[in-house]
Amino acid sequence: MKFPGGGNMQAMMKQAQQMQQRLQEEIAAIRVEASAGGGMVIVKMDGQKHCTGVVIDPEAAGDAEMLSDMVMAAFNEAVRKVEDETQKKTSGMLGGMGLPPGLF
Repeated sequence: MKFPGGGNMQAMMKQAQQMQQRLQEEIAAIRVEASAGGGMVIVKMDGQKHCTGVVIDPEAAGDAEMLSDMVMAAFNEAVRKVEDETQKKTSGMLGGMGLPPGLF
């Protein structure tokens, strides 16, 4: 089946699969770091939203309620950063395919 511009469906599907694989690899390579409490808690996260590290300033350990609030804030910020980075990579890659916005 021919499409406008001379392409065929099989070639387009192969290109889409290659781009999806490359996108997944780029997302897997994302690394973010977020902090709370002026750096008293630092959370590191990868592109799959897996925690890769937590650093807690010993001064923060004395107040359990404050510490839990800071850890939660740092995790939420790290997730937001991963989502922002993923959106940038997805938009950039899909924009190169010439697909209409909102298709994915």
